[in-house]
Amino acid sequence: MWVDARGSTVLPSPECMRLLAVTAKDGGIGRIGVPTDQAPVVIPVNFTLHDDQILVRVGTGFFSQAAAGHLVAFEVDHVDSDAGVAWSVLVRGLATLIESPTEIEFAAAPHPLVPEPGDMVLVVRPDILTGRRFEVRRGL
Repeated sequence: MWVDARGSTVLPSPECMRLLAVTAKDGGIGRIGVPTDQAPVVIPVNFTLHDDQILVRVGTGFFSQAAAGHLVAFEVDHVDSDAGVAWSVLVRGLATLIESPTEIEFAAAPHPLVPEPGDMVLVVRPDILTGRRFEVRRGL
């Protein structure tokens, strides 16, 4: 591991994948950035990790159409104020919409926190995986 110019420890890909898996298992929230004609839009989602790909259950509408077939960004992070450390993982990759998921794909996707969950699965392939860990400065 190496430290970047701002003092953050750059995490190797296996550690980034481990942090994604732990966050998914703990029911953490990630954020997906999708392209639009006007500006990128970032939406919080719960997710799972299956076969090293990010799965998000979605419904029809703006978000699923904006993401499907496009390069997206997916980010998770964690701040532990007591320990004085924080980390962030960024995934960039192609999003694929499975409009009629198999039982296995549907079961692997998380149950959304929203009242009316969708019945499709958005899969984000982790083409580029980066992460940073850094100390949290107290008293700011």
